[in-house]
Amino acid sequence: MIILGIDTSCDDTCIAVLEIRNSDLEIKSNIVSSQVKLHAKYGGVYPFLAKREHQKNLPFVFKKALRQTQGKPTDIDLIGVTIGPGLEPCLWQGVNFAKDLAKKWRKPLIPINHIEAHIFANFVGKNSKFKIQNSKLFPSVCLVVSGGHTQLILMKDIGKYKLIGETRDDAAGECFDKIARILGLGYPGGPVIAAEAAKFGREQFSTKLPRPMIHQKNYDFSFSGLKTSVLYEVKKLKILNLRLKTEFCHETQQAIIDVLIKKTIKAAKNYKVKSIILGGGVAANDELRKQFKEKIKKELSNIQYLIPHIQFCTDNAVMVGITAYFHQKEATKKLNKIKAEANLRI
Repeated sequence: MIILGIDTSCDDTCIAVLEIRNSDLEIKSNIVSSQVKLHAKYGGVYPFLAKREHQKNLPFVFKKALRQTQGKPTDIDLIGVTIGPGLEPCLWQGVNFAKDLAKKWRKPLIPINHIEAHIFANFVGKNSKFKIQNSKLFPSVCLVVSGGHTQLILMKDIGKYKLIGETRDDAAGECFDKIARILGLGYPGGPVIAAEAAKFGREQFSTKLPRPMIHQKNYDFSFSGLKTSVLYEVKKLKILNLRLKTEFCHETQQAIIDVLIKKTIKAAKNYKVKSIILGGGVAANDELRKQFKEKIKKELSNIQYLIPHIQFCTDNAVMVGITAYFHQKEATKKLNKIKAEANLRI
């Protein structure tokens, strides 16, 4: 089976072609056209600028993806496209492009939930091998954490989900972006804060930042207060030198990691799960990955820990194609029923 995946949920134009035969996966092409430099001056994604770039980039990214496969459009068996959640102007570009292709080629189209796709990114193994899920994984607690989302999801099986917690304001990735802007470090905030935090020499930091909602009994998150605390602390300073920036980066990153791990581990224990699954752009953070592994080994050594390869943490169309594979029965040729849904829930 050959699957075309398309994702334009935010500012990356993503198209991938996958071939799946039994338990073998071959990524024929995986193209991601980034708009990071374009949006850097805004300190975040400007939706209608991103929409325009998607419109311009999609034909070129598509041609490049097909050229790499050395195949023909007629070889494709089905198309998967992200319909939400995401930025609505951006989502519609991918949805309309996919619908046009499906109509032209007379191929079935599968609407894909972006959050579910981040979870399914874990089923792409080393050397692009396809890791078929098994009953030993479920139930599972999935933490999807990115610039737009921070959600804890109880996954009982493929397609069976219960949202048990989410952010009440800023997502973790959004918090990284805003704090990086306060510190004058540029965009995107996650990678630059991680790089600065790695320079921290473990000396005593004079300011302890809050860990929002870490002791509350629910599984919800809130990161706007963390951002506000950094803003107030910076305003108190006469000068924000490089050493202080490094300290703020380290403490910011650790505060976010502490909350994410505490809530996830608590959910894993309470729901007696067999695995913890991570996904989303923030899951590419080395310190988060390392500390999660250490905590699980210490407190939940009998459960599995799944985290995607770094290249599949951020937005991509490989994860869309994988998700389409698991939802073949939902493929449709009734294209008028497929629409973008910015606030789509899992």
